[in-house]
Amino acid sequence: MRREIKIAPSILAGDLGHLAEAVRLADHGGADQVHLDVIDGHFAPNITFGAGTVKALRKVSDLPFDTHLMLSDPLKYAPRFIEAGSDILSFHAEVLDRSSFAELRTLLGKDVKMGLAIKPKTPLPQWAQESLDKLDVLLVMTVNPGFSGQELDVTVLPKLGELSSLVRRVSEGVDIEVDGGV
Repeated sequence: MRREIKIAPSILAGDLGHLAEAVRLADHGGADQVHLDVIDGHFAPNITFGAGTVKALRKVSDLPFDTHLMLSDPLKYAPRFIEAGSDILSFHAEVLDRSSFAELRTLLGKDVKMGLAIKPKTPLPQWAQESLDKLDVLLVMTVNPGFSGQELDVTVLPKLGELSSLVRRVSEGVDIEVDGGV
């Protein structure tokens, strides 16, 4: 089955002094959704913006906000991003376990889609493989998290194919998202 391709430009790649304009450009340029990279300086070596910025940007566009939380404590901050207007929240498998994943799934409910993200060198944990049917998005990073402008790591492409096959065996409803250098 051929999958639909969605375009979700990352505003982190734009001018951080004019984030609202970057969102408007994505909206008027035909993007399907807007990708927001939130980094806390602990999970990855950069700090971007928080829920207040997401809330302010929500006033600029009705496009779905796909918020990629690169945070060391996503359970603590997820409610703020839900309240700010995120439509999809992706959390990193590297900071979750089966229990925290289930807690986040419950927190998001049916109104906010849930994504699970993995770094280029991270294998998909067994608990995550067993939970694929509870996901909306599997986000596979093709760069190391933290900074925009990196070149796509082509060594991740075979892993991407394997994960895509695994996901398709479990659930047709899970989107595969490729993030970094695309």
